[in-house]
Parts: sequence; C-alpha cells; structure tokens
Amino acid sequence: MKQFNFTEARNNFASVLEMAKQEGIICISKRDGESFYITPVKPEKSPLDIKGVDIGLSSNDIVSLVKEGREREYHF
Repeated sequence: MKQFNFTEARNNFASVLEMAKQEGIICISKRDGESFYITPVKPEKSPLDIKGVDIGLSSNDIVSLVKEGREREYHF
C-alpha cells in the first residue's frame, strides 16, 4: 500500500486517485497523526442492466407484434 502525506496527496490528487484505482488502496497521513484510506468503489449495476440485442425490428414492428398478441384469442 502506498502512503502519502497530506500535502503530497493534495498536490497530486489525480495521480493519487489513479494509483488507488490501480493498487486498490492508498493511505494519506496528516501531520497530527490522522490517516485516511482512499479506495475505489465498484459501481453497482442493476441486474436489469443488460446489453441490448439487435433483432432487426423497428419500434413500430414491435408495437404491432404486441398488439397482435393481445388481440389473439387463446383457447385452453
């Protein structure tokens, strides 16, 4: 784990964030002895966030198919 004093971290903040991204965690220490950790946060993705599939249908084609399915009579 890399460690920086507060002044170094402030003057090179973009680099510190990039290092945290690469290494996982960075420690920043203040003169009074307090220390802080910077660690990247993994973005939470929705389980519904999926890549689309091109099926070659226009939005009008899809609406027509849905209407057709709703109007169809089903016999059980």
